Amino acid sequence: MAYHGRMANGLTYMRKTSSTEATKQLAATLAPYLHAGDVVVLSGDLGAGKTQFVQGVAAALGVTAPVTSPTFNIMLTYEQARIPLHHLDLYRLDDARELEDIDYYALIDGDSDGVAFVEWAEKFPEDLPCDYLEIVITVDDAGQRTVFAHSCGSRSRQLLFVWANDSKARLTKTASGSLAGGAANGFAASASTNAASSSSSGVSGSYNL
Repeated sequence: MAYHGRMANGLTYMRKTSSTEATKQLAATLAPYLHAGDVVVLSGDLGAGKTQFVQGVAAALGVTAPVTSPTFNIMLTYEQARIPLHHLDLYRLDDARELEDIDYYALIDGDSDGVAFVEWAEKFPEDLPCDYLEIVITVDDAGQRTVFAHSCGSRSRQLLFVWANDSKARLTKTASGSLAGGAANGFAASASTNAASSSSSGVSGSYNL
């Protein structure tokens, strides 16, 4: 897949989690470093734990409302938090033109009022933002999850760097080859479900941490 080339650039970290709560706890350690305009793209098979990851971040941001998968709503926004959290699930969309209907581009252009978490963004690889943190979650036969985090762009590189240096995150740096062999395969499995192909990437400006 074209994603392999993109994953070879930037920082890559990983951590294994053995339970839903552990995945949420890992996600919660990311929350303090998120700024308005940040975009996090989540990939993984159905049931891998993408929504649980968002739940962990949301709780740490101060969201008290129940955080559920926006599969049918497409987008849910939680305003009552340190910064607004926009949670998108593109699984049910079939045409990139539908992204305009949910104000997708305004939420990922780096000037949003909050942070955007996007599930199933690989369905529309040509419409990925130019700077985002990618979270890929794979699950083995024993049910253990491996969470890969990869930076795509300068701001996401800064974000991942400070997150990885938080001792509570317990992230381990990994070679891009490990990601290509593990997370990228999980990414490809998700994408093949939707026959997604090709991608684009780039680098945008950064924010001060």
